[in-house]
Amino acid sequence: MMYSCRAITILCLIFLPQFAFSFLQADHRLCRRPSFLALSDGDNDYAIDMSDTGFVLLAGGKGSRMKASMPKQFLELRGVPVLHHSLELFLERLPTFLKKEGKSPPPFVVLVMDPTYQPEYQPIVDRYKNQLAFANPGVERQGSVENGLSKLVELSGGQCQYAAIHDSARPLVTIQEVCHVVRDAKEYGAAVLGVPCKATIKESEDGSTVLRTIPRARLWEVHTPQVVRIDTLQRGFAKVEAENLEVTDDVSIVEALGEPVKLTLGEYTNLKITTPEDMDVAEAILRERKSAPVNMLA
Repeated sequence: MMYSCRAITILCLIFLPQFAFSFLQADHRLCRRPSFLALSDGDNDYAIDMSDTGFVLLAGGKGSRMKASMPKQFLELRGVPVLHHSLELFLERLPTFLKKEGKSPPPFVVLVMDPTYQPEYQPIVDRYKNQLAFANPGVERQGSVENGLSKLVELSGGQCQYAAIHDSARPLVTIQEVCHVVRDAKEYGAAVLGVPCKATIKESEDGSTVLRTIPRARLWEVHTPQVVRIDTLQRGFAKVEAENLEVTDDVSIVEALGEPVKLTLGEYTNLKITTPEDMDVAEAILRERKSAPVNMLA
């Protein structure tokens, strides 16, 4: 396969630690260890009980920057749609891993999806009856999360105390990352996966000239899942609506309440599929992992 220059650059940043991990200036007390210092695959003591944690999988986006004929979550990545990587993780691989380690898996998954595509995915919902359910997307991400949260509360009947919100456009998140961020959320009330920024960030007021350079050591690129206590999210949504606040991600709602959010150090490979080049990079990462994704509709 031929890669673009941009894709090759991203691959180098991911696979060469001396370039990829410029987090050494960051305060390590705020985060977990990086993947290259993480526990080996044979040491699974990061497993955690998830009987009180439900997952909301966002798959309602349009993906206009992909310049494709369909939303990016339905494009094929290593033989299956991008969305299927997350569905398999939350419905099969994560539960199997946790049960093997003597821990309870997440009891419910809500799939936020445009009604146009729901009939195609109904067989998966039927297969995981009483575990998987649809919710309709909102106009913006905030509305999609709120709809998904409402469905999760309805499904769980109070069983779930935490909601883990994940973008289906991030098909490369690992079981270890998910366990770490859920563990942190249970300790702090809210947690988000992220990595220290590698790039130099410039601020501009007019989009033409540089206003200032923002100190990189304080900047983090946040990923998903983002895990928050359900009652905190509900209070946050009420505040956002009452004060007409603009929030860009899930933990921003917690920030609006003035409550803490734990940064859980993730992996640079947990990239978001946004452009065609990202598909090339994701394909290479999955190949390097020797991943064999499953078509959940098969």
